[in-house]
Amino acid sequence: MVNSLLKRVDELEAVVSDLQARLGKDSHNSSKPPSSDGLHRRPKSLRERGKAKVGGQPGHKGSTLKRVAQPDHVTIHPVAPTCDACGHPISRESVSVSSESRQVIDLPPIRFEVTGHLVEQAQCACGKKHRAAFPAGVTQPVQYGTQIKAAAVYLTQYQQLPVDRTAQALADLFGVRLSTGTVQACINEAALKLKPAVAQIRQALQVDAVVHFDESGVRVARNLHWLHSASTATLTWLASHPKRGKEAMDSFGILPEFAGVAVHDGWASYAHYECEHALCNAHHLRELIFISETTQQPWAAQMIDLLRQACGEVGRSIEQGQQSLPSERQDYYRQHSSELIAEGLRLNPQRQRDPSQPKQRGKVKQSAAFNLLTRLERYADQVWRFTSDHRVPFTNNQAERDIRMPKLKQKVSGCFRSEDGVDAFCTIRSYLATLRKQARPLFEALAHAFAGNVPSPIPG
Repeated sequence: MVNSLLKRVDELEAVVSDLQARLGKDSHNSSKPPSSDGLHRRPKSLRERGKAKVGGQPGHKGSTLKRVAQPDHVTIHPVAPTCDACGHPISRESVSVSSESRQVIDLPPIRFEVTGHLVEQAQCACGKKHRAAFPAGVTQPVQYGTQIKAAAVYLTQYQQLPVDRTAQALADLFGVRLSTGTVQACINEAALKLKPAVAQIRQALQVDAVVHFDESGVRVARNLHWLHSASTATLTWLASHPKRGKEAMDSFGILPEFAGVAVHDGWASYAHYECEHALCNAHHLRELIFISETTQQPWAAQMIDLLRQACGEVGRSIEQGQQSLPSERQDYYRQHSSELIAEGLRLNPQRQRDPSQPKQRGKVKQSAAFNLLTRLERYADQVWRFTSDHRVPFTNNQAERDIRMPKLKQKVSGCFRSEDGVDAFCTIRSYLATLRKQARPLFEALAHAFAGNVPSPIPG
């Protein structure tokens, strides 16, 4: 009786410990988003202090308001007609324009304009009737032009405004009143026109050297779907699928053909592909911080310092034009890491099934420390690839940045109402995010797309 009670106490203590660990997790020591932290905790960055001065960094272009050489309008303000000291009139012969000038940059009053189209017709002496053609794209008695359509799509798909608020913004800013149905029709038309361009992005990613991958849950018509991303510094590709794993990744066609380095967070489905892999060390740092805070085991803090030291050394190596760290430095980090992992496994051994308990299906649940240590050991090549190949970054932050805005879209709208809606968003967002990375004008590109001339998203 006493033994069973003691065993039950041990089980409950383990449950309490697990629950306390869950409560201790937030964005700085786990993959939980900062929005889940609440108001009680100030977000804490993983960056070390003292690495850069406060303010703009060397090479930053800045955005200081500058004068223009040729103003669109010049207004000369006249001097007073009489002297305020003696009261005599001021002679116009003595008036000149001062060398001091000031400029005000502003928007002119904006209102939509309407262009009417008429065509000529004539009858030849032979009796044949001739009629001119309307311009390409002018197909309806009354229709919206490319600029208004581009504005509707830009506001909803890039600036994340809901459809109804977009219609309100267009009415307030430009005096044009679109229905929500018209705004949605513009979105659908843009998605259709941009599909070939997004297919170009997907094909370019298939042959790139290093590509970042990520996936995140998204609600579509009350059902859980998964938003998948593939990206580089100049390209962004997004797509939705009901599945998270290999079935979805195969259907997209990027990873099955990919032969470069895939940077990701270690989700098991990526292991099915024969390309080279690199793991996100920002994830490792957060997990190590959690273990260090909850267990106070020295190896976790030492591993954090080791990873950060390697990251800093690689940064200096890249500045010097090197493609990898010297082999002895790579060996140093790998050897030191192995020693810390061995120490961690000694303190966090693998849990075994209690032989006195009835047999249960499945694996024995392991501690967070053991799971992390085995991953760092088993996938050491992927963890430390950034030291041997400087094309590979220390983190997968590129993918996380690219998937953050679609997650914001879901927060604004609650969910996507249909699969067609999320597919349209992924298509348009892929194209616009790609152009933004290349510092190309988004609004102008959308207007060209509606006119039937989609600018290529592939960098020239």
